Amino acid sequence: MSELTLTALRLGLLVVLWLFVLAVVGVLRADLFGTRVTARRTERARPRVPRAARGDAPDAGEPARPARATLVVVEGSLRGTTLAVGTAPVLIGRGPDCTLVLDDEYASTKHVRISPAPAGDGWVVEDLQSTNGSFLGRDRLTVPRPFEPGTPLRIGKTVLELRR
Repeated sequence: MSELTLTALRLGLLVVLWLFVLAVVGVLRADLFGTRVTARRTERARPRVPRAARGDAPDAGEPARPARATLVVVEGSLRGTTLAVGTAPVLIGRGPDCTLVLDDEYASTKHVRISPAPAGDGWVVEDLQSTNGSFLGRDRLTVPRPFEPGTPLRIGKTVLELRR
């Protein structure tokens, strides 16, 4: 083998070794410092006046909307945290773009979505292909299922409940 070939192999091995070291440092840095949590503004909720009190009649073609409910963290590092659930979907996970950001190493970046039921009479919870899974009551969540008030939803070490 020529001297030039041997030198090229040594330099190639050195480059691959340095790329490996930099990759390990990047993973360690992400594990040590975690995800960056951004501060969110909260709006004061206006009191809702029922349609009947306003004198409005619901439109015949308008789908029924679920009543507002509150999502409460009953176990985990965010115990006592509440989140209003209305007509907009709620995304839960470790990612900074989630509606409820969990500080739980067993939660995925985007773990579950809670959205209004298509019929408009409640909510549906859906696991978003999470690594460790989600449990509604005692059952593992594999397909979107109705999320009834009082039923515990477990994501890693965090337990959530829907309350009206």
